[in-house]
Amino acid sequence: MFGDEILKVLITEEEIEKRCAELGEQLTKDYASSGNKLLVVALLRGSVPFLAELIKYIKLPLEMDFMDVSSYAGTESVGDVKIVKDLDTSIKGLDILLVEDIVDTGRTLHVVKRMLYGKGAERVRIVTLLDKPERREVEINADYIGFTVPNEFVVGYGLDYNQKYRNLPFIGVLKPEVYE
Repeated sequence: MFGDEILKVLITEEEIEKRCAELGEQLTKDYASSGNKLLVVALLRGSVPFLAELIKYIKLPLEMDFMDVSSYAGTESVGDVKIVKDLDTSIKGLDILLVEDIVDTGRTLHVVKRMLYGKGAERVRIVTLLDKPERREVEINADYIGFTVPNEFVVGYGLDYNQKYRNLPFIGVLKPEVYE
C-alpha cells in the first residue's frame, strides 16, 4: 500500500516495542519514589501509538489526558503554536509526563511545557519516541528519548505527512518526491 512511498525503514516495530519496555521500566523507577500522582499527557495525534505501547510498561497508577496542539503546515513547522484541545484535568501540584512523537524544532514543546507550569504543574518531564536534534531551534530537551534520528522526513508509528502514514507499524523515511 505505502511501500512505494517509503525510502527505507529506519526503526522496526520490534525495536520500538523493545525500547518502550526499557523506557517504561525507567519511568516506573523514576516516578515510584515521587509520591505524587502521575498524569500522562499525550500530544494528539502523533503520540497515540507511542503512548499506547509505552504505558503498558509503566507499572504505576497513572491518569491520562490529551492536548491537541498544532504548529505544522505540510512538512514545515510554521512557528505559531495553536492549542486546538486543552486539558480536561486540573494539573495543579501534579507530576506531568508529556508524551510526544518527535522533538524537532522544539517550539511546540517549549510552549506546552511553559503553559503546563503556568497551570500549576509540580514537575513536567518529556518522553519522546524520536529526537531530531539537528532541527532544534528552541532550547528544549526530552528527559527520556526512544531514538535519535537524522534530519530526514520520517513517518509511521503516529508520525504523518498530511495525515497519512500514521498507521505504519515502523518508522520509515518518506521518499522526497512524495512531499516535494
